[in-house]
Amino acid sequence: MTIPLAGRLVLVGAGKMGGAMLEGWLKQGVERGKITVLDPSPPAESTALIEQSAIALNPPISGIADAEIIVMAVKPQTATEAVPAIAPLRSSRPLVLSVVAGKTIAFFEEYFGSDAAIIRTIPNTPAAVGRAITAMAANKNVSSAQQALARALLSAIGEVVTVAHERQIDAVTALSGSGPAYVFLLTECLAEAGKKLGLPEDLATRLARATVSGSGELMRVSGLPAATLRQNVTSPKGTTHAALQILMAENGMMKLFEDALAAAEKRSRELAS
Repeated sequence: MTIPLAGRLVLVGAGKMGGAMLEGWLKQGVERGKITVLDPSPPAESTALIEQSAIALNPPISGIADAEIIVMAVKPQTATEAVPAIAPLRSSRPLVLSVVAGKTIAFFEEYFGSDAAIIRTIPNTPAAVGRAITAMAANKNVSSAQQALARALLSAIGEVVTVAHERQIDAVTALSGSGPAYVFLLTECLAEAGKKLGLPEDLATRLARATVSGSGELMRVSGLPAATLRQNVTSPKGTTHAALQILMAENGMMKLFEDALAAAEKRSRELAS
């Protein structure tokens, strides 16, 4: 799917997330001559992609007169320096699309104006392999055409969903934003438990990684509910049933995840305040 641009796409920050998006846009046929990257020290892989694709890197802000969309992909701790520097681009009345964790729509309105079109999103790290899921929330100034453009650009790194209210972004952060870490921890725990049963470390690790990644792919391809897939592999009074009696106990995995996501959501709200 080609993503048409009337004006310029300005990517601010070409780190892991920004670089993944840039690579996805190029694969989807975004016109290279309409992309500008602003990053004082992009990583080597992004620099190579930018140079190979002859993309404009760090031109004077004053020379960018046709910004249609600004994609903010800087680290949260550098946002307070990066955003004021590119605020003069507001004269083009661009859509501001943020993937900066913890920075609210109100934060960007301070620099781009209360009438600016702003979308706040939270993707996750599988963006690196084109398998992210990104939730987005828009302010009232975003048009349907701008929503469609944002969705198309974000689709370059995976799935895209919309939340009705910005406050739900904190819950999304807790679930999918931080979620990959939970899955990686699960893999670690499986491998470690296998070692304690007497398996060699390398074999336990290989079994755990293949089990987690394979199960995820089965869930994706089949489209079946996770509960159905769980039930399909659970024979009455069999080995899986014995394990699930522990994991699904009153203070088992469900309670742990409820507590973990509540803690992550609370911290997300604190970081955004």
